[in-house]
Amino acid sequence: MKLFTGKKVGVSKEEKALSYYKFFERQMAAISEEKIKLIDAPSEISAVPFEQRNLFLSGEDKNFCQIGYGVAEDGTGFVCNETYMPNVTGEMLDWWFAWHSVGSDLRYKIWDAEDHYFARADNAAYVCDEKVPVNQKTWGVNHYVLEDVGAGPGLLILAFKRPKDFGYDEKIIGSKFCQSLVCAIGAGDCPAAMTHKWFPYKDGVLFCSRFWIGYGIKDGQFVKVVPEGVKIPVEVARGLFAHNIKEFSNLAAILPEVYAENKDNF
Repeated sequence: MKLFTGKKVGVSKEEKALSYYKFFERQMAAISEEKIKLIDAPSEISAVPFEQRNLFLSGEDKNFCQIGYGVAEDGTGFVCNETYMPNVTGEMLDWWFAWHSVGSDLRYKIWDAEDHYFARADNAAYVCDEKVPVNQKTWGVNHYVLEDVGAGPGLLILAFKRPKDFGYDEKIIGSKFCQSLVCAIGAGDCPAAMTHKWFPYKDGVLFCSRFWIGYGIKDGQFVKVVPEGVKIPVEVARGLFAHNIKEFSNLAAILPEVYAENKDNF
């Protein structure tokens, strides 16, 4: 699977005039060889089950997969990743997940210039409201996303949730292994539940991702949407894993500078 095609998405004249266009022009950050080797080797250990997701939040899931992908026994897929982000703070990440969803499409493109086309919040007024705490700016907001996770550009709707509405114990937030997080249910060609959490680590943060592929919302409840006897194709999980290690390696490289220059620019 090719990670770096060298072919970037299109940008407009207006986008080229923005101060952060320089991040789009840069070469994508390198990915560790250890992670690249995992792309063709599905994990023999599954991720923590979605029903036990609070174990992930509290850091009590060490017996489950931490970095890798695969298909669980019940047919659902999973993707796990950890990214060390030096010189990044939790405040920067709270800000990033709000900031990139409003304003120019270029904000999403600089994250992954080869695979990201746009991400647009359906309630920009809420996201940009100074009265809303930065760590709550994704709560109840849908992001309409166009990106390529290996099979060509696809439209995705990410329904971001307040953690307790995602089934998380909010008392865990602010603890040793969870400074903050974002969580969403994605609806598209392959529905999935998603959580990114982070906490201080070395001279930055450790950013931890989990995707439970094959889950959606029905009648207001989180349910497995993969029919019994059917399995998510492993290629789906592989493509998402490859995309995840690529985009977050690059975000780790650019975020401190992007934040310093744009933190007051919503």
